Amino acid sequence: MSTKDNPLRDPRDKRLPRVAGPCVLVLFGVTGDLSRKKLLPAIYDLANRGLLPPGFSLVGFARRDWDHQDFRQIAYESVKEHARTPFREDVWQQLSEGIHFVPGEFSDPGAFDALAMAVKELDTTRGTGGNYAFYLSIPPKFFPQVVEQLQRSGLAEHDEKSWRRVVVEKPFGHDLTSAVELNDTVHRVFPEESIFRIDHYLGKETVQNILALRFANTMFEPIWNRSYVDHVQITMAEDIGIGGRAGYYDGIGAARDVIQNHLLQLLALTAMEEPTSFSAEAVRAEKAKILSSVRLPENLGLATARGQYSAGWQGGVKVRGYLDEDGIPPDSRTETYAAIKMEIDTRRWAGVPFYLRTGKRLSRRVTEVAMIFQQAPHLPFSLTDTEELGENALVMRVQPDEGITVRFGSKVPGTSMEIRDVNMDFAYGESFTESSPEAYERLLLDVLIGDPPLFPRQEEVELSWNILDPVTEYWASKPKVEQYKSGGYGPAGADELMARDGRAWRRI
Repeated sequence: MSTKDNPLRDPRDKRLPRVAGPCVLVLFGVTGDLSRKKLLPAIYDLANRGLLPPGFSLVGFARRDWDHQDFRQIAYESVKEHARTPFREDVWQQLSEGIHFVPGEFSDPGAFDALAMAVKELDTTRGTGGNYAFYLSIPPKFFPQVVEQLQRSGLAEHDEKSWRRVVVEKPFGHDLTSAVELNDTVHRVFPEESIFRIDHYLGKETVQNILALRFANTMFEPIWNRSYVDHVQITMAEDIGIGGRAGYYDGIGAARDVIQNHLLQLLALTAMEEPTSFSAEAVRAEKAKILSSVRLPENLGLATARGQYSAGWQGGVKVRGYLDEDGIPPDSRTETYAAIKMEIDTRRWAGVPFYLRTGKRLSRRVTEVAMIFQQAPHLPFSLTDTEELGENALVMRVQPDEGITVRFGSKVPGTSMEIRDVNMDFAYGESFTESSPEAYERLLLDVLIGDPPLFPRQEEVELSWNILDPVTEYWASKPKVEQYKSGGYGPAGADELMARDGRAWRRI
């Protein structure tokens, strides 16, 4: 029976989920936090949801004197502690049969030869068909070494019946020059369509819902422009400090860690024009147009703010300042808070400022895109009637309580005409019976299926660094980094940035 005759095989039929074909996932860096807390649980959750093929195999590679059983035990503990879906023994048994481990150093050709033998054996014993995805959950400085070893050992070679894909975690370099070098290194071995750059924010349901909200509804798109929007605020606030990431974080900072990837991607999705389709090429083309149209103000001293958290109270607990954290030099100028004002030179957004901010040790954890609308051009009310009326706002919450809030004015019940702000709220958790999959579930499945719309391509990475590099270069010339109290709302300089424009940050 052909696909046309069988409605259950029709790709438009939503009753059947997309299931990955036979493959092996090779995980470099299996001992890290990301693997234990996110990747291994996400693999189990995909298996539990029936989205992995029966012969799916996972091979861990690390500098550990483990055998297969040791790695299976680590994976088991990670799954039990962090999996989103309930633990089922039968699912775990089937998955664990395909879990293998290869010990070795990245510099050891013999270890990669052993890895090549291991995956070829899985092709025979598990029916994985010669399809391999390599997940580089390792520091970027090791990328060239690993990629060259994959090429030398023949692991990167494929024929027309099989595929090879490589997954690269952010950061994609630390400036434009290093991003180009990193890309050249990976491109020497893998073509662009086989490179998946993971930005886990793009896997979040609510980030994708920005596109659904805009392009599936006629009530929002007509006002999604400079005629009605006063400004846009994009925020990623965290209530935690750097934890044990001193080695990675110091010298990188909040702007490179969050603004260059997460927040500029959110900006692109919020500001882009409607794509001709939701194919990877069409969506990426529209995002690239926006990123190439972003303009920074001439005076970066007035358009940016940065700070470091100092000691304070967070959730009733006394916490240390950034300069007192283990492994941080006492003269470090790395920022833990960054705010940048930028504009987009397009017909839709000309003159509308976009304010991006991110920080650690702020009052609470929240990621949101807030579109603040202009005041009504004429209010036929007295000043006292509207003294509690603010600006209309559409707020898209990415985490932790995913959903959308619309803020507008409404009359207060009573005999007098008094207008006050009210909120209309949509929460994912209340409106849908199924819970949202973890971002890494969606992204890992997309890698194994070979579906790239949610992965930024190299052009987007380079355009993002083009935007950010002038800011980090300007900050490098200024020795002073403002201190802000832990558990608060960030440095005073960020509030002054908004006040100069007659605006204020949304309270987080």
